[in-house]
Amino acid sequence: MLSHNHAHTDAIKGMGMLKDKAVESLGQQSLLLPAWITVALNANDRLKLLITLLQSAKQHAFTPEAKVLDWGKDFRSAGFVELDWVKDFATSAYLEDETLIVSNQETFFENLQENLSLMARPVIELGDTGNEDLCARCEIWHSHLKKFSISEGISNTTITALTHGDRKQNDSFHLLVMDLHKRINAIASTISTENIAGAHAWHVLPEDHARIEAFMHGLQRTAALKFSHPGLDTAATRDEQRLLIQNDIGTNDAHVLVIEVRDKQIELTYSELHKGRFEFFKAMLEKLNFDWQVFEPVTTADLNAGKPYHVGKATYLANTETDLLQALQMVGSRIVFVIDWNRARKRLQHFVSKKIAIKLLTQGAEDEYGHMAWLLAGGEKLVYQTMQSVASDAFRIGDRLDEVCGEHAAELFLEELMRMCSAMLLDQQPTSLIADEARMLLVHVLRKRSFEFDLLADHAAYCHALSQLLAQCLETSTTQTADAYKVITDQAKEWEHAADHLLTEARQRAERQPRWQPVVHLLSQSDDVADTLEESIFILSMLSNAPLHSIPPEVNAVLARLVQTTQAAIQDYVKAIQIARDITSDGTSQDTDAFLKVLWQMLRAERHCDELYREARLLIVNHLHDQPVAFGLTSDLAGAIESASDALLSVGHQLRKMVFEKNAVTL
Repeated sequence: MLSHNHAHTDAIKGMGMLKDKAVESLGQQSLLLPAWITVALNANDRLKLLITLLQSAKQHAFTPEAKVLDWGKDFRSAGFVELDWVKDFATSAYLEDETLIVSNQETFFENLQENLSLMARPVIELGDTGNEDLCARCEIWHSHLKKFSISEGISNTTITALTHGDRKQNDSFHLLVMDLHKRINAIASTISTENIAGAHAWHVLPEDHARIEAFMHGLQRTAALKFSHPGLDTAATRDEQRLLIQNDIGTNDAHVLVIEVRDKQIELTYSELHKGRFEFFKAMLEKLNFDWQVFEPVTTADLNAGKPYHVGKATYLANTETDLLQALQMVGSRIVFVIDWNRARKRLQHFVSKKIAIKLLTQGAEDEYGHMAWLLAGGEKLVYQTMQSVASDAFRIGDRLDEVCGEHAAELFLEELMRMCSAMLLDQQPTSLIADEARMLLVHVLRKRSFEFDLLADHAAYCHALSQLLAQCLETSTTQTADAYKVITDQAKEWEHAADHLLTEARQRAERQPRWQPVVHLLSQSDDVADTLEESIFILSMLSNAPLHSIPPEVNAVLARLVQTTQAAIQDYVKAIQIARDITSDGTSQDTDAFLKVLWQMLRAERHCDELYREARLLIVNHLHDQPVAFGLTSDLAGAIESASDALLSVGHQLRKMVFEKNAVTL
């Protein structure tokens, strides 16, 4: 089945027959282990490929309509000679009473047994104390595989036993392969024939050195960012036409990266338990122009204890040797950023959304300051302690940072905190000093926070939209149909409800944080503007349809001017909110002057609205004195619009008070 593998095995047996005293004095294993390890690492690749093929067969049995990958190229590249059975293994798979039926079942399990023997040989032959458990497990699994090969189909229990990665369950074939892989890596680090820029290397050619050095240069450029965390050990060897570089990422059993360099092409195989971290690493390499082929895109509940086990292959084809070396260097520099990535993401999500947490981790990788320093400096505890020590009145237990400071401000704080932690720990500064710097950083953020203004701006935007809608209705009141007005009034009601929701949100915050009370007071008055504008649109819809048909043109004209003046005041309110964001106790007088100027324009608009309201009332009396229903509704319409301008005046006064009190400006 595997003539290539048998050739390796025969060569190893031949070497073992040497009796030369020099060889004996050196110790036979010191000569044989490098070759055994090369064979074992290749066998490891084939075992993973076989398990992936089994999972593909099961997925096809569940979803026959789904396209099945052509595995021939991958199996040929991995050293399999007989490939006919591979083609039909997945495509012909089907379920019979929840048992997976495949062609060439016996051949499949024979391949598992043979490659398990090849992979286990360095561990078994070494005979070190501590390997007994692995050796015993290998014997047990050889027995299991023989039974599986002659059973009628492959049961769910068998598939789970072969593929699961949950150490809380019984042993699995997958766990055995991972443990053998880890042990082989440990052996390799002790018997490497040379050290190339920190990589354990054996059987490499002179032309491999520059490529290994390029990878290691990138790895070492960022390796300090893992601090005391284990991982990043690298092994390199040559297998015929391929240079193989393997990196041990952290302590996770399934977290392995293997790089194959052949001519000007890089193929990187990456295995990962966490889908989010897999996607993160995949995105980093895509930015380097790697193309990805992702295996096992679907996760089923009975595979790997219900947890996704993701495997992907990234390919890069270089134009020149310089291009190839640069790509290897960049790949090496990215690896440190996946160490403890999932732990950092979960802890960041105490303070911001998952989307922002991933964005923060991505930024840390791009700017090469990472997340490990933040975790070592305390992680979420550092942030919680900072929140409590800086502003216990602003933060309550359970509060998220983005809910208090706003999403953007929280993101900026955490980004700067992670950057600062990295710089200070690399400079060997004490964590107590980091805590002091974190407090100063948060104080700065709180001084500039504008989350309250985000809420005010959103509410003002709804008021502005309602005023625009009212102005359009007055302009087209004689041409709108009843159906059209139904759509318009529904839209107005939707916007008014959305504005109400913002007020409700502010009230809920005020229950936990007293500092939100001024915002609630201001939004209550601003909500009066939204309510009266929505009411005005509803009244106008009644005036413009049967049995009433329209407002007299003279009255309509003055009401349009009244709405335009109110709309201008709302626009000034929006401007005032924007200016208020930037006013601080140490701000410039120009900011304050601009703020007061806009508020003064709101005051003048309210006075002009009073004059227009009186003019409208006179015209209503002159033109509608003999139409009591139209008279009453038109008077209500004019009064509602004028009430909106009155509410805007109160809004302006309250905004002025809130801004000046926040910044300790004497009124």
